[in-house]
Amino acid sequence: MAIYKLLQNAAFEPKDIERLATAYEQTLRALRLKDRSDPITQLVAEKILAIGRLGIEDPTEISQLAIKELGMP
Repeated sequence: MAIYKLLQNAAFEPKDIERLATAYEQTLRALRLKDRSDPITQLVAEKILAIGRLGIEDPTEISQLAIKELGMP
């Protein structure tokens, strides 16, 4: 999965990794993306990490912001 590959190369605490992985999974479910090899999952992962670096703690808020910033319904 895209987010886990990106997290391996980033400096995040374990609690942050859990928060970002949760946001990623919520976002994929909201977008109904089941094929984890779909290139859009990479974009979602990158957006989640970018938002996660802003210090937002709530995975649901991160997910909602990612969907909005990606221009998805």
